[in-house]
Amino acid sequence: MVIAGFLLLAYLFIFHRRQFAFSKKSLWGLLGLAVFNIYLTNIFEFWGLQYLTSFKACFIYSLSPFFSALISYWIFKERMSFKKWAGLLIGFIGFFPILLSETRSEEGLGHLLFLSWAELAVMLAAICSVFGWIILRNLVKDGEMSPLMANGMSMVVGGALALGNSYFVEDWNPVPVTEAIPFLECTLLLVIISNMICYNLYGHLLKKFTATFMSFAGFTTPLFTAVYGWYFLSEQISPSVYVSAAIVFVGLSVFYQEELKTGYTVVPAEA
Repeated sequence: MVIAGFLLLAYLFIFHRRQFAFSKKSLWGLLGLAVFNIYLTNIFEFWGLQYLTSFKACFIYSLSPFFSALISYWIFKERMSFKKWAGLLIGFIGFFPILLSETRSEEGLGHLLFLSWAELAVMLAAICSVFGWIILRNLVKDGEMSPLMANGMSMVVGGALALGNSYFVEDWNPVPVTEAIPFLECTLLLVIISNMICYNLYGHLLKKFTATFMSFAGFTTPLFTAVYGWYFLSEQISPSVYVSAAIVFVGLSVFYQEELKTGYTVVPAEA
């Protein structure tokens, strides 16, 4: 994150210097973006990923549209129609089959009701991510700040917090890396694909679409993850996954149909 953030800021400073700026009133927004969208999201996600399959972790992330709606309801006092509540209920019910199935590594962890700590950690990551995207949208929607500037600053600050966290809780002897070449290869891929392309593409699209629509489109992510997990990691997909996916998709569809009717889904860039 730190490397990607500095690269983004350097690019902005060299080629788009006019956009290399932010106001004092944006400082709290940038700090919130760094803490929620970068630091907390990744801390919870990577801890949970130690015990979950990549598909299950990614599938839990599909709760994002529901968390987005609930955060908007509680914090921003946005009203919810009956169909939206029905879609939320169907979606939550759809997660039970996959949440009730556990991997061997999960069985040794503690539980809160029927949820393992790993599942709860990834859920918290999804909540923090949604809250972060809402902050990002507020920063960039009025043209007040460039998405590159917002992402670059938040990556540097949030990445530095995560690195400091690692120093205090992980073994640095002298660095927390045991295989340098695979680490550098994966880090380079993460920086290019995730940090430099996807984060900024997401920020750009948030100028035209709502966070809820973007989260809805993100429901395709677990499908790709299932294929990649099967191909690269030899992960087995249980039948409960297909049941959950079908039910959640119905809930998302009901929820999103109502979103379309409100007329707030697509906001032209000119507006």
